[in-house]
Amino acid sequence: MILTDYYKFERVAKIAKHRMDCTASTEGYPEFENKRATKEQKGSEKRDAIEIGDLIIYWVAPDNHMNTNRKRKADRCITIKNGNLSSIYNWQNEGDYWFAYGDVKGTTDALLFIYNVKEINSTIQEKSFVEVFIARGKSNECNALCNLYSDGELEEEMNSLRKQATELVTNHQ
Repeated sequence: MILTDYYKFERVAKIAKHRMDCTASTEGYPEFENKRATKEQKGSEKRDAIEIGDLIIYWVAPDNHMNTNRKRKADRCITIKNGNLSSIYNWQNEGDYWFAYGDVKGTTDALLFIYNVKEINSTIQEKSFVEVFIARGKSNECNALCNLYSDGELEEEMNSLRKQATELVTNHQ
């Protein structure tokens, strides 16, 4: 198998504009698992709660302080635990969603994204989602992975990882 891990993030938060919570995963990728919350934070009028074990990303537009050292400008960025996890480069629009790629900072791992994120006034809307597929050791093969996806060659692996994923309960008020 080329793809090794899977994470799904959805809009669950009620207050944070860019926050997306992990709602399903194969729970096996150390670069994500090491970023799970280790302490609880109570919610308030100004912030959403965080429970121990939550995995949260922030879906943001790239800005000047995130230097990717690449010729192509990123379409989006994912930050996690106060750091840039990956820049996201759109590959193709699939109608209701986008297919994109990136890599994990400090590793040789590639990320493939299937996402539908709707924003109004810079706030992510309900029913927005980001699926992340990890291809360990394949960061130098992003174009080849995108071509395999375009040709339908990764569909079986993606569906298999989705079935293996554990759904996570998120009750943030």
